Amino acid sequence: MSQPIILVPASKLAKSPSNVRKASDAEADAQLEASIVAHGVLQNLIGLPVARKKGQYRITAGGRRLDAVHRAIEKGELPADYELPVKVLADANDAVEISLSENFFKLAMNPADACRAFQDIIETENKTPADIAKRFGLTERFVLGRLRLANLAEPVFEALREGAITLDIAMAYASTSDTARQASVFEQLGQGYYRANVGEIRRQLASGGYRGSDPKALLVGREVYIAAGGRIDADLFSDDASEMWIDGDILDHLAEEQLAAAAEAIREREGYAQIRPVAASHIPYTETYGLRQVQGDLPPLTDEEEARCEAIQVELEAIEEAASDENGEGYTEDDEARVQALEAEYDAIQSRTPVLTDEQKASALAYVVIGRDGQPRIHEQLYVAPVETSEHDGDDGEGDEGDDGLDHSGESDGPAKPVVSQRLADELAMMKSELLSVHVASDPRFALDVGTFIMADAATRHYGSMDLASELRARSPSPRVANFESGTLAAAEWAKLDGALDRSWIDHDDVRDRYDAFCALSDEARAAWLGWAVARTFDAVPAGRTGSAFIDHLGSKLTIDVAAWWRPSAKNYFDRITKPAILDLFEAVGGVELRHRYGASKKHDLAASAEKLFAGDILVEAETKERAMSWLPDAMRFVPVDDTARSMIDSEGEQTEEGDAAAETDLGIEPGDHEDDGTESLAAAA
Repeated sequence: MSQPIILVPASKLAKSPSNVRKASDAEADAQLEASIVAHGVLQNLIGLPVARKKGQYRITAGGRRLDAVHRAIEKGELPADYELPVKVLADANDAVEISLSENFFKLAMNPADACRAFQDIIETENKTPADIAKRFGLTERFVLGRLRLANLAEPVFEALREGAITLDIAMAYASTSDTARQASVFEQLGQGYYRANVGEIRRQLASGGYRGSDPKALLVGREVYIAAGGRIDADLFSDDASEMWIDGDILDHLAEEQLAAAAEAIREREGYAQIRPVAASHIPYTETYGLRQVQGDLPPLTDEEEARCEAIQVELEAIEEAASDENGEGYTEDDEARVQALEAEYDAIQSRTPVLTDEQKASALAYVVIGRDGQPRIHEQLYVAPVETSEHDGDDGEGDEGDDGLDHSGESDGPAKPVVSQRLADELAMMKSELLSVHVASDPRFALDVGTFIMADAATRHYGSMDLASELRARSPSPRVANFESGTLAAAEWAKLDGALDRSWIDHDDVRDRYDAFCALSDEARAAWLGWAVARTFDAVPAGRTGSAFIDHLGSKLTIDVAAWWRPSAKNYFDRITKPAILDLFEAVGGVELRHRYGASKKHDLAASAEKLFAGDILVEAETKERAMSWLPDAMRFVPVDDTARSMIDSEGEQTEEGDAAAETDLGIEPGDHEDDGTESLAAAA
C-alpha cells in the first residue's frame, strides 16, 4: 500500500541505484529541462524513504526529471527550494519493477500529432516559433520544420499519422510547399517501388524546378532570379544549396540569355567560325551527331621537358636493372612508389593540350556550356563548322554563290547570324514539327506509308536510326525466356514471312533515298512490311497478367485455331509437368481405362506417349482422338475455357461424364500431386 503523493524539496531527493534507466540522451534531456522550467514537473516521481534520514528519498522512477530540476536550480532558472511531487512506495521490493514499468511502456508521440500540437499552440496562444523552441528546448529551425509538416497535403499527412510513411519520407514531401504537387506525386508513386525512396520523391517534386546548387542557378544568381519574378521554395530540412527554385522557365530564360551573351563574347575573342551555347553541363549526343571533330596539333616539348623525360627514363631503367640483379631483393615498396611517381610525371609531361591554328579556329564550331561552378566555359572538343548550302548547289547555274548571299567558305556577304540559344533552337524545332504533324495527320495515306517506313527502317538497321527523327518504333521486346527456340509451325511460318519481304530498298545509305525506294514498292509489298512491323512488337504475356486480356481479345478477333497450329509435345509441355498430371489428362480425354493402360509407364515414356496421343498418332476411339486433338492448356487459349463451348459438350448441351472429369482435372491439380522429380505442376506450367 503506497502513501499519498507528497511535495519534497529537490535538495532532499537523489536517484536510487535501483532506477533501471542508466543511459540517456543529452539533447532529449535539454528539451525536458526547458519544458520543466516553462511548465514545471507535470508527472510525479516515485521513491523510497531513506533509512535514518528523515524527509529524504531515493527516486526509483523519474530520475531524468530530477536531474533536469537539479541542473535548472544550478543555473538559477528554478528556486533552490523547488519542490517536486513524489509518490512514496510502501514496499521496497516493488522499486525495480515499477521503475521498469514506467520506462518500458512509454510510447513516443506520433510526429504528426506533435506537428499539429505546435500549430495549435501558435494559433490559439499567439506564440511564435521562437517562443515554442525556447519552451521545449528545441531549435527554431526544428519547430519551423514541424510546422511545415503540419501543412502537408492531407493524404500525405494522414499516411504519416497512420505510420504508412516514415518521418524522413514526410520531410521529403515537405521539401515543397505546393500541396497539390505533394498529393499528385504521392498518388503517382502509390505502392510502387519508389514509394519509400526519398531521393526519387524529391526528384519528382522538383520536376520543372531547380535546386539552388544547380549550375544554371549559380550562373544566374539568386538576386537576378528573384528580380525577374522567380520564386524560391525554401527547404527547411536542408541547406541553402538545396532550396527549390520553382519557376524553372524563368531560370531557363535567364540562363540562356547570359550564356548566349557569353558565347558571343567568346566567339569574337577567339575567332571561331560558329559558336553554340548549350545551357547544360554537357552536350547531348544528338547535338553533335554527324559532326566531324577538329583535331589540333600537339605543341612540341620544351628543352627542359625533353631533358626531364630523358632523365625519368634513365632512372626507371636503373631501378629495373637493380631489381633484376641476381643478388638483389627485387622491387621494394620504395621502388614501386618511386616508379609510380616517375611514370605519373612522365605521363603529365607527354599529355599536352592540342593547339589549334588560327585557320582551324576560323572554320571550327565551338560549344559553350555551363561548368559545375556555374561559369560559362568552352567545351573541350571542337567540331568542323557545317557549311550551309542552298537548294541550288550542284545546279549548272552561273556563279558560285547561292541566293542566300553566302560564299560557303565560312564567310557571309550579309550580317553575321545571331547566336541562338539551345532553348530557342529547341522551341523552333518544336514549332516546325507541329507544322509537319498537322499535315501528316491530315493525309492518312501519306501517314501510313511514312509510319510503315519508319518502323521497318529502324527495325532493319544494325545501328542507331537517329536520322529518322521519330519516336515511332517497332522494337521486338526482350524474350521472356533466354535462348528460347520453339520450333513450332508458327515460328516456321514467321521465318517464311520474313524471308518473303521485299528488301530492295534497304541498302541505300541515305535515309531519304531509302524512303523514296520504299514508297516505290507495290501496295502489297508495303502492306507486308506494315504487318511485319506491327506483329513483332507483341510481348509474351502469361495468362492472367496485365496485358493478357488484350492479347486474348486480338486472337479471338482473328479466330485463330490454336489446335491446328500448336500441339503439346514432350519437349514443350509433358516433360515439364508431373506424371499424375499427365495421367489426369489421359483420363480426361479417354476415361479411367486409358489412364490405367499407361499408369505403370515411366515418366519419360509417358511423356512420349502423351505427345503421340494429343497429336492423334495413337490408335484410340474416335471420340477420344477428337477430344485429344482439340485439347489445349488454358495458357495457349485465346478464348477462356468458361467462355467457349468445349468439344466435350454433347449435342443436347449437357456435359458428358468424361467432360466432367476433364473440367475437374484440366489445369486443376490438387496440392500434393507432385512427383519428387523437380518438375512443375500442370497449373504452374500453364
